[in-house]
Amino acid sequence: MASVVETSDFHSGMKIKWQDGIWEILDCQHHKMGRGGAIVRTKLKNLDTGAIIENSFRSGERFERVTFDDKPAQFLYQDGENYVFMDLGNYDQIYIPKDVLGNAVSFLKDNLEVSLSMYEGRVVGVELPKSVELKVVDTSPGYKGDTVSGGGKPATLETGLVLTVPMFIEVGDVIVVDTRTGEYIERAKG
Repeated sequence: MASVVETSDFHSGMKIKWQDGIWEILDCQHHKMGRGGAIVRTKLKNLDTGAIIENSFRSGERFERVTFDDKPAQFLYQDGENYVFMDLGNYDQIYIPKDVLGNAVSFLKDNLEVSLSMYEGRVVGVELPKSVELKVVDTSPGYKGDTVSGGGKPATLETGLVLTVPMFIEVGDVIVVDTRTGEYIERAKG
């Protein structure tokens, strides 16, 4: 089930067939070249090997877009270099190596529901919710007078992710994090 996509339609997260492999576009930037055509600079990850490369494509080049079957699953726990998920359809446990998950491991906490991307019967990635709530386990203390607009400070979250948070965030706070950018959104309500 593949469709054709042009370089002008590239976006982060898209998967394409290229050079006998399946590649995920991690980053892409469109550049207009003087009198010539435009080019698209990309950072690509090979979903089979985990290799990350940079490559430029001419505007208008066409590629086969790869679509995956999505399987609902729930993250259970980490077992060494593997992350264990439960298939929510049949309750089987699925072991996925850390390198297949990539940056997603920074957002995985117990019981998080995700969608596993399947291609030809194997897991090639995971789709996270747009945001997750994570607990702050380490950050410097805030001081009286610190405001939301006053810059930020680094904070370490329960998954090991380090990001910049507003000065008023303290250890023990639960915050909402954007899984696409890895940025602080707000303090969790509740």
